[in-house]
Amino acid sequence: MMAASLLHWDKRSTAARLKAELTRTDNSSGLRQLQELLDAVLNPEKTADTEALDWCKCLIAGGEGFEEFCKTVRSYDNATLCGLVWTANFVAYRCRTCGISPCMSLCAECFNNGEHTGHDFNMFRSQAGGACDCGDSNVMRDSGFCQRHRLQTGENVPSIPRDLLLMSEMVLPRFILSTIQYLRDGYIESGKNYFPVKRDLQKVLQQLEPQISFLEELTKMGGAMRTVLTKILTNQQTYKELSMGQEENLFSKKNYEKYLAALKNSGLVSVEEKRHVSHRDFVYSALDVIFVVLTIFHHLSQEDQDGGQSVGQRKRVKLSSSTKDPFIIESLKHKCFLEELLFWTIKFEFPQKMVTFLLNMLPDQDYKITFTKTFVQHYAFIMKTLMKSHESDTMSNRIVHISVQLFSNEELARHMTEECHLLDIMVMVLHYMMESCLVKSELQDEENNRHVVVNCSEALLKNNTYWPLVSDFINILSHQSVAKKFLEDHSLLMLWMSFVSFFQGMNLNKRELNEHVEFESQTYYAAFAAELEACAQPMWGLLTHCKVKETQEYTKTVVRYCLEALQIWFDAIGFIDEPAQHQVTFHLPLHRYYAMFLSRAVKCQSLDLDSLLPDQEMLMKIMVHPLQIQACLSEIHSNMWVRNGLQIKGQAMTYVQSHFCNSMIDPDIYLLQVCASRLDPDYFISSVFERFKVVDLLTMASQHQNAVLDSEQERPMLEGALTFLVILTSLRIHLGMTDDEILRAEMVSQLCMNDRTHSALLDLIPENPNPKSGIVPGSCSFEDVLSAVADFKAPVFEPGGSMQQGMYTPKAEVWEKEFDPIMVVLRTVYRRDVQSAMDRYSAFLKQFGIQTGNPWPPYKERTPLHPCYKGLIQLLHCKTLHIVIFTLLYKIWMDHQNMSEHVLCMVLYLIELGLDNQEPCIEEHCHDSWFPGTNLLSNLHHVINFVRVRVPETAPEVKREAPPSTSTEASSYGQNLREAQVFSLVAERRRKFQEIINRSNTEAAQVVRPKSSSTRWVSPGTPPQLVTEILEIRESMLSLLVKLHQKMSLKQNSLSTSWLEDMDTSRHTHGDGITAIERILTKAATRSCQIKRSIQDICGKVCPPVPPKKNSPTDKKTMDKEERRQRARERQQKLLAEFASRQKSFMETAMDVESPETEAAMDLGPSEVMESEVLYDCVICGQSGPSTEDRPTGLVVLLQATSVLGHRCKSKQAKNLPTSDEEHIYPADTCGVAHDLRLTLMQQFFKDSSCLQSVSIGWDGGVYVQTCGHTLHIDCHKSYMESLRNDQVLQGFSVDKGEFTCPLCRQFANSVLPCRPGRGSEASGWHAPTNKTTSVLVKEVDDLQEKLGLFPVRFPTESNLSKEMELVIKDIKNTTQKKYMDYGKNPGSPDNDFLFMYSVARTNLELELVHRGGNLCSGGASAAAKRSCLNQLFHVLAMHMRLYSIDSAYNPWTKLTRVAINKEADIFDEERPEVPMLFRDVPSLLIIFVLTMPQPLRKEHFTCVVKMLFNLQFIQALAILSTKFSPEERQAWVTSGALKKLSSSVWSPQSIEISLQQFCLPFLRLSCLLQHHLYGDNLTGCLEEEEFSSLAVCLGLLPSTPPPSSAVHSASCLQWPVNAFDLVSQWSDEVTGLTRSPEQSLTLLVQDPQWTPPRLLQLPDNYNIIFQYYHRKACTVCKKVPKDPALCLVCGTFVCLKGVCCKQQGTCECVLHSQHCGAATGIFLLINASVIIIIRGHRFCLWGSVYLDAHGEEDRDLRRGKPLFLCEERYRVLEQQWVSHTFDHINKRWGPHYNGL
Repeated sequence: MMAASLLHWDKRSTAARLKAELTRTDNSSGLRQLQELLDAVLNPEKTADTEALDWCKCLIAGGEGFEEFCKTVRSYDNATLCGLVWTANFVAYRCRTCGISPCMSLCAECFNNGEHTGHDFNMFRSQAGGACDCGDSNVMRDSGFCQRHRLQTGENVPSIPRDLLLMSEMVLPRFILSTIQYLRDGYIESGKNYFPVKRDLQKVLQQLEPQISFLEELTKMGGAMRTVLTKILTNQQTYKELSMGQEENLFSKKNYEKYLAALKNSGLVSVEEKRHVSHRDFVYSALDVIFVVLTIFHHLSQEDQDGGQSVGQRKRVKLSSSTKDPFIIESLKHKCFLEELLFWTIKFEFPQKMVTFLLNMLPDQDYKITFTKTFVQHYAFIMKTLMKSHESDTMSNRIVHISVQLFSNEELARHMTEECHLLDIMVMVLHYMMESCLVKSELQDEENNRHVVVNCSEALLKNNTYWPLVSDFINILSHQSVAKKFLEDHSLLMLWMSFVSFFQGMNLNKRELNEHVEFESQTYYAAFAAELEACAQPMWGLLTHCKVKETQEYTKTVVRYCLEALQIWFDAIGFIDEPAQHQVTFHLPLHRYYAMFLSRAVKCQSLDLDSLLPDQEMLMKIMVHPLQIQACLSEIHSNMWVRNGLQIKGQAMTYVQSHFCNSMIDPDIYLLQVCASRLDPDYFISSVFERFKVVDLLTMASQHQNAVLDSEQERPMLEGALTFLVILTSLRIHLGMTDDEILRAEMVSQLCMNDRTHSALLDLIPENPNPKSGIVPGSCSFEDVLSAVADFKAPVFEPGGSMQQGMYTPKAEVWEKEFDPIMVVLRTVYRRDVQSAMDRYSAFLKQFGIQTGNPWPPYKERTPLHPCYKGLIQLLHCKTLHIVIFTLLYKIWMDHQNMSEHVLCMVLYLIELGLDNQEPCIEEHCHDSWFPGTNLLSNLHHVINFVRVRVPETAPEVKREAPPSTSTEASSYGQNLREAQVFSLVAERRRKFQEIINRSNTEAAQVVRPKSSSTRWVSPGTPPQLVTEILEIRESMLSLLVKLHQKMSLKQNSLSTSWLEDMDTSRHTHGDGITAIERILTKAATRSCQIKRSIQDICGKVCPPVPPKKNSPTDKKTMDKEERRQRARERQQKLLAEFASRQKSFMETAMDVESPETEAAMDLGPSEVMESEVLYDCVICGQSGPSTEDRPTGLVVLLQATSVLGHRCKSKQAKNLPTSDEEHIYPADTCGVAHDLRLTLMQQFFKDSSCLQSVSIGWDGGVYVQTCGHTLHIDCHKSYMESLRNDQVLQGFSVDKGEFTCPLCRQFANSVLPCRPGRGSEASGWHAPTNKTTSVLVKEVDDLQEKLGLFPVRFPTESNLSKEMELVIKDIKNTTQKKYMDYGKNPGSPDNDFLFMYSVARTNLELELVHRGGNLCSGGASAAAKRSCLNQLFHVLAMHMRLYSIDSAYNPWTKLTRVAINKEADIFDEERPEVPMLFRDVPSLLIIFVLTMPQPLRKEHFTCVVKMLFNLQFIQALAILSTKFSPEERQAWVTSGALKKLSSSVWSPQSIEISLQQFCLPFLRLSCLLQHHLYGDNLTGCLEEEEFSSLAVCLGLLPSTPPPSSAVHSASCLQWPVNAFDLVSQWSDEVTGLTRSPEQSLTLLVQDPQWTPPRLLQLPDNYNIIFQYYHRKACTVCKKVPKDPALCLVCGTFVCLKGVCCKQQGTCECVLHSQHCGAATGIFLLINASVIIIIRGHRFCLWGSVYLDAHGEEDRDLRRGKPLFLCEERYRVLEQQWVSHTFDHINKRWGPHYNGL
């Protein structure tokens, strides 16, 4: 009852009271009260609610506030480890220099506070979650600890007061129990599978979320609280007392029974044992661990078999280790909260919060050990749950998140292996896991095959469900002590081999011979991944521990079990000696294990190879399947498997791909090399040609039949066989090369194919046996080798704007000495790469003038063979190969079909290899053989006279004449018959095979083998019968080589008798086939005098004895060939010349299209030019002509809104991007804001219509017009747009919005600007110099304006031209947003329109100034002069603006030029006053005058307008200057007219002159530019200090011979139409007469027209600074941390990319910001990807990155996580494209963003 009353009390005071009670010595009443209170609060029958949680928080805090309590506890944190746990997607660091374990990782804080400069580190996004290892010396070196964890923190932390955590110790056990009770209660078993519905589990977890979060929060309070928690969780006594609840409590009993039921269904309890389970002492398997594993998987397999899908079910394997010593394994029980918590964590499929809670306590060592034990005990159960889970991906990640923390620690892993049989459990579980998806193998003998393999289409393999397990296994094998345990345990090794054999022969391919497969299965991905992860990686893990002599025994054991497993496999598939036809599997893990351990034994452990090899018969079997793969690779590339679909090519490519090659093709080739070195070479060579199906082709006859290959497949297959032999005999990767040499060779071969980036190289070079990261003692590191073989090419920028990466390219000496085509062939995934390497090689030879023709692959000297493999040389010295070589040389010389240069190249390569690898000659005195012995040298000059061949009856060799008549002839013919050589590869191979088998065992000989000829299949067309013929040959290999040399060099006697003496051997290394033959002959001659003599003899016979009938056609052929070549060459030259001239004319038209403001005007006399009309070329119809009213021509233009001008600032320094909370960017000082404020202020005091003519807008959201300079008829353009609209091809632009690309240069455009018809007569007097006085000109300008007032509308009729002009005006208005056009009080008024129109002209002029660098010092036509459309634009704007007449009463011109008579008139104006002249913007007035006067305007009138406006500008400058004076200075100037007295003052006459000139310069620049565009005047270049005088002369303000710049006074440019003093007084009175406050008048008066050029923000040099600050920063709008944060590089605003949170009216934040900040142009840096995206209107594109790593590479998406640094050059390019508005032209890949960014 008392508890109930307590419940109503105030929580904090109750807690305080209870704490006081409990701290007394006699605390029994306190204890009782607390227990009662907890019974009431944590009643398991209630649903989990926050009330209970609040009570617990208060009780734990003991009356304090919970927050303060947390702070206090944290201050006692004595942890020496960081242990911060993170979940997926967290950004962490890995430093390989500091790591001991490869899995080591650090949180950002520890990393940044540690010392890692110059280390090999990278940032990464965690996939599965992880924990920070800082402070843990088992995983990383102490030197890498951060400052906080470097000090042994525990020492200086005060010891914790006992009563602080007293309440926690009392309350938490009950709290944890209640959590467990909720979990028990919420768990509902479902159906037969015992696995609950995911939805129900989620619901329970959601309800428990606050409780688990609270526990997680507690773990973050530091070491003190963690100790309390771990004690509770691991205390067996507490668990015993609490776990079943009180006896009398019915709910607790039920709850406990639910738990037992769940345990039982998990298969964790054996049936017999249930009887002995007492309530108190619950044991869930008294037998050993292995039994637990077995029972679980017994359950599993039972469930699987119900569906009957498991074919090839195997007997269960009972492990001998389970009977080994049952006493050392303690019986398992759930003895503490931790064990049961883990059990439920697994049951609920690893909820993230529970995982984090369990991991947060790992820094506590005792807990870590207990937890690891518990984890190992539940391991089998975890895997069972994983296999059943619907979300195995998520669950896998969570499992690995835990296991990687436990198993990376060697000490702990060893402990678990010894105490808990971790290895046994893992191998067993893997074994059983795979057993659930076995099928019968169909390899070899389909019916009687007893072997079972995994089925690759099962979900288990397809979804990589096994990877957590395999990953754990690889992890523990990386620890030497654990690996040794594994290698010493024979029963485990046997079990492992049987596991590996499940993958042997999986994913079998059968060649489709008739139909194409309907469905291409993609199971090969799963197969390759499984072999790599489940077989190869554990193998590499074990191999790392077999490096020294002491570990010989391990290697021997593995080899022994490999051979046993292979023998079992051969028996199971029923293999005798021939592989089944049309079958291939790329998966032979047993072969590869055997190969790699053999290689390691010889290379590192000096074991004798023969002691590890089986007998000859076994070797023959072993070689068959790897050889089959090599032959099938050739078949696949010869398109023989084309009906199997693309996936078979995919398999062939994956097999040699960089991540797989060292675990697949390399071991296979090595194994074949071992077999070749130990088997009879003749047998081996004939096997190769038979497997490659080219036996029939190897005949001297010119025709033959091939039973297995089509004619077009013969050549690639023969090339394949020869290339394979060359690789086999020359590759030394496992036969004697050191690791450094291997790394170097790999690197060279990759660089020769293509220039590579650093990251691509790292990826392309196989990982084992060269770990690229970290430095293995005594070996070269990756970087050293790279700098030795390659040069770095810094990233360059192409004119197209595409960004290049930093590349490595081979050094010249590498091409010269190290380029190895054989290695390239071995490593190419795509055949084109071989060609690419050869092209690059020949380019190198040309560049260095070594050889210019078409070079052959160079021959490369090889590393010496390891003595064990000397037998491999026999291959090059065996008769079979020599016969093949002889036959092929003969066939090539005779031009038989299907021979190629590649065949000859490989044949020569084999001869040369043989010459370089000599071996003692074995003489055979056997009469029927072709050659006397096996040595290549002696066989080279052996002449073969006659050869007997089988040919079809139709072959030319068949003799048609009658038998010989005379006896002498007959006898010699018979003699020939006896001598003629017969050769059948197949028969030879059978004979050898028989011999070898007989040698090894006699019974095998009894097996009857059918002769291969009898099994030949005869095609329905029944080919002609074969007959035997004898060919007269009389050639030796040497003579054939000499003849081939003649044939190739097209000379009869290309080799003179003395050439050997004159030979220069140095030039032999590089060259074509001729060089190769010369090199071989020279080598042979130097090695044997006999050969030297033979060569001289052969060369001496100038006309070789070739039968005449053979001779003439060859000669004729040669002649024809030469002639044909010559003709082809001539034809090619002609074509090239024609193409060049066409190209030239195109370039001329493209670049030099008649520019709108014809430049010729400057060269010819004015009258001549202006008389003739301007002609335009239409780029669509190709016609040339003038632009007329009826058929106007237009310029292709792109209209875009721009805010570039508005972002200009006063300071020259670009603003810095803020990277801390203290830094900010204030936009108030930008040009756009300043102009907005000015206009708003004016509109408060003055008449609206007058305000709108006193300033310019368009600083933000102005319209910029640019053109490519090409013109077209407007009607042609319409039909062009129509055709684009109907074209369904995907375009990067929207035709509906009027977008298109220029038909000629493909530049992006969206409108056409009509060109005005060129009328000569009006223009003739434009340039005539004037002698009229100023006052006359002023009067004329007056009259012109009067005229306009009378005739406001100028269009006499609605012509096509005027319609087009209206359309263009409409386009211009639609380009920008409404808010950038309406600045007036009444939107849409003519005054608003008027302001917008002349501001467009202002924007374009200002932007051109910016593009010229902000001044006109450089002079000349601008770079884009040809492409300027200002003239046409002015014309269009003028036409439009003449619709509005200016009321003559308010015409500013009158105020500029006359003194008003009636000053009172203004005062009676009931409206607001007009804007005073001194407040008006002078450049705006200039543009208004020019645009509203009749066009074309005479130059004298233009100059007059400029002069009058300059007067106003000058007076404004003076007025502003005077405001800066102090009263004394002002007085002094007034009295003396010059400042002589106050010499100390700042304002000397010089400084005043300079500031006046600076103030007037912007106006002069603009006027000059306008004059340049209207009248074509040239801009003269000048020095910066002379700019003022130069421009003044140009505008006619100064005489044409100006005084030196120092003497120029701005006042001398003034020319007044009336008395200056009166006019100035009138202007001043307008200001002083204002009734407003003087401060605001002053603000309006002080305007500074000078702005620095626009700049993007200044970025920090190191990307990490940006990343660390922004990737966790909360968005200012939605207050959340964005998933994809982005930064505007123009103004620094932080936005959510694609964030739904900040969407407004269906538009995402980036797009909104681009509209607001850049008038629809945005430049954003994506923080998590380091790339920049550009938004332009409705499109966007990926621009690239301005941050590159040390190797000049981008790191998109930060995948590599290497440190990135700002590339100034790239950033300047980006800025330049922004300022020049060329994003649309330079970046090609645009796509619509649908407002979703």
